[in-house]
Amino acid sequence: MANTPHASVIVARDAQGNIALLSSHFPQHGGEYLFLPGGRFENDETPLECAQRELLEEAGVTGARWEPLGSFTPTLASPARVHLFLAEELTLGPQQLTPSEADFKLTWWPMHEALAAVQRGQFLLPAGPLALFLAAQHSSTAPQGTGTGNEIEQNITQNDAVRSRPTLTPVDLT
Repeated sequence: MANTPHASVIVARDAQGNIALLSSHFPQHGGEYLFLPGGRFENDETPLECAQRELLEEAGVTGARWEPLGSFTPTLASPARVHLFLAEELTLGPQQLTPSEADFKLTWWPMHEALAAVQRGQFLLPAGPLALFLAAQHSSTAPQGTGTGNEIEQNITQNDAVRSRPTLTPVDLT
C-alpha cells in the first residue's frame, strides 16, 4: 500500500454540536493526549476520500455532509499538505481500528470544551487545534447548506491552482 506524505484531518460534529475526539497514551510525551480522526493518504486517494476512510476507521463514523476547512504545510521543508474537513449529518457505527490504533478511545465533546482542551495543551499536533478553530468559525459564519462532497474536490483543485500562483506585494521598508 503506497502512502504519501499528504494527510486529512476531520472535525466530526454531531447534530447536538459535539465533536468526535480520540485519545491515546503517548509515553514519550508523558501522558494521554487528544487528537482528531485523520491520517495519511493511501494509494491514489483524494483528500476527501482519505478523510472519509479515516473517519470511518478511527471513529466508526460516516458523514453525509462534508465541508473543506482549508489545508496547510506542516513545515517549510515538508512537501506534505494536511487537508482539514468538517463532517456533519453523521451516522455512527463501530470503530475499525488497526493494531497500531487499538488503544484509541473515542469520546464526544462540546466544541467549547474541545477548544478549552486546546488551550490546556491537551493536543500534541497542530492540525487538530487548527481544524477545531476553523470549524468553530465556520459554524458561526457559514450558511447552512447540504454539501454532498462533490464540490469539495473542485474547490481543492481550484485552491491548489490559486496557491501555485502566489501574488506577492512588495513592502517598502524605508
